[in-house]
Amino acid sequence: MCRWLSIPRSSYYYKAVEPVSEAELEENIKAIFLESKARYGSRKIKICLNNEGITLSRRRIRRIMKRLNLVSVYQKATFKPHSRGKNEAPIPNHLDRQFKPERPLQALVTDLTMFV
Repeated sequence: MCRWLSIPRSSYYYKAVEPVSEAELEENIKAIFLESKARYGSRKIKICLNNEGITLSRRRIRRIMKRLNLVSVYQKATFKPHSRGKNEAPIPNHLDRQFKPERPLQALVTDLTMFV
């Protein structure tokens, strides 16, 4: 049918997006922000708006948040001490500083300090 009318298929399937008023967007963003107790930033607000069927870019959400002076609260990262894992079984010292073997290729030694 599109070929017969000489129009591209994209024009046939195109749906115009209804523009959402800026005041309604501000209201939605502010409601989500206050619901989250000022914890949500632009990323999580974008996810919440997508769940409601409103598609916005993070940049636009950030701009609206800046205009409304909405700044999300975040926790400061705490120091978590990590114990370094030790080898359970120590590597045995087979050579025991005997660098003169009895026959050739009996003991092969290498240095791995270059890879550290």
